[in-house]
Amino acid sequence: MPATHPPAEHRSRQDTQGAAFTAAFARLLAVEGGYVNDPADSGGRTNWGITEAVARAYGYSGAMSELPRSLAERIYRSEYWLVLGCEDIAWRSVAVAEELFEAGVNCGVTRVAMWLQRALNALNDSAGRWPDLVMDGRVGPVTLAALFAALARSGGERVILAALNSLQGEHYIALAERRPKDERFVWGWLAHRVQVPQ
Repeated sequence: MPATHPPAEHRSRQDTQGAAFTAAFARLLAVEGGYVNDPADSGGRTNWGITEAVARAYGYSGAMSELPRSLAERIYRSEYWLVLGCEDIAWRSVAVAEELFEAGVNCGVTRVAMWLQRALNALNDSAGRWPDLVMDGRVGPVTLAALFAALARSGGERVILAALNSLQGEHYIALAERRPKDERFVWGWLAHRVQVPQ
């Protein structure tokens, strides 16, 4: 799902952050679609990809088929984009910010933060490039510092994207192995959510 963007040095920080979320949100809605009530989907009733449980937690009491897009946008920004540090990451790599955001929406922010931490630990050359990270599922200053160091390496963005997408693909396969009812979704998940960086 990540798109190609001009290098960060050609954009202002505020423009990058705002435009990055707006673009990521639009791409996400293109995949998530509108109202869905598929009995086989563990997420239950959703609209704009927002589950009913999350909408209710935000005080929404109407029909899920009528969930306002503006509320979905607010939820995605506060519960996914900001929680995963995408606001800061977009300044260095819009593609990585978008990947974390999309994966966080589909797989959960804690899991995706741990994928990032796991990948960074595997890529740190036995802590020679940056310290090993505690896999706590939170993208804080230490995780961001390690990510920025990885992105500064030649091919860093491509390698980080490859690692994240590899872990996401493995997650979908394992999910279907554990819950055979999810086999019907795996093809679409892999086709639309796991990208192979070129």
